[in-house]
Amino acid sequence: MPEMMFPSPEAIKINENEYRIEQGFVRCYLFIGEEKALLVDAAFGGEDNLKDLIATLTDKPVQLVLTHGDPDHIGYMGNFDKAYLLEEEIPACQEMAAKAGTELCVLKEGDHINIGGRFFEVLHVPGHTPGSLALFDRLNRIIVTGDLVSKMMPVFLFGEGRDYDAYLRTLQKLSMMKVSFDQIYPSHGEFPLTPDYIDKQIAAAEKMRAGELPALDPPMPLPAKMYMDGDVGFYFCM
Repeated sequence: MPEMMFPSPEAIKINENEYRIEQGFVRCYLFIGEEKALLVDAAFGGEDNLKDLIATLTDKPVQLVLTHGDPDHIGYMGNFDKAYLLEEEIPACQEMAAKAGTELCVLKEGDHINIGGRFFEVLHVPGHTPGSLALFDRLNRIIVTGDLVSKMMPVFLFGEGRDYDAYLRTLQKLSMMKVSFDQIYPSHGEFPLTPDYIDKQIAAAEKMRAGELPALDPPMPLPAKMYMDGDVGFYFCM
């Protein structure tokens, strides 16, 4: 990920109990339950304190869950005593957690996070990283997908830990579930997305592997090419 300067995070209200927190091109989410709040990801970081921003939105205790360990998702992790993630992502977060004194707590697929009147099911969705997770709110018919699906922001599929075949299997798994949710909450690009973007991403991935998409120069210095199929695409090395 190229080094970039980021603005202070900004909270944007989705509804009475949900906020998206935008910081440049990356986004995290705050869900407020009857007993506690759930923060999904910790943005890119900076001089600000994300916990202070959240305190203006809720006085409930906050549980931080990381969809994966890429730098633009763990930047404010040190503002929190604990961070929950899948075991496969611990190596990506260990150094920062050790410096900050943040305890890394392991989740696994099938776990449920109860914030009081609201439940999120943990799904293991590898491909973008080995331990990427998604959070599925079955009752409210939404799924928080991290970097799996994105509109107008290519998904990173090159570099250490990326796995094209695992990524495609994950998308196929989510495609089979898409009748169970109405909205996708992605970490990048436009918000929200409809479930059909999963199948769009599958089609684009298959076209890219088949050599049916042109290899374009990315808009920033990357050791990869950009492959776009309409409004979805990837950064990838053939």
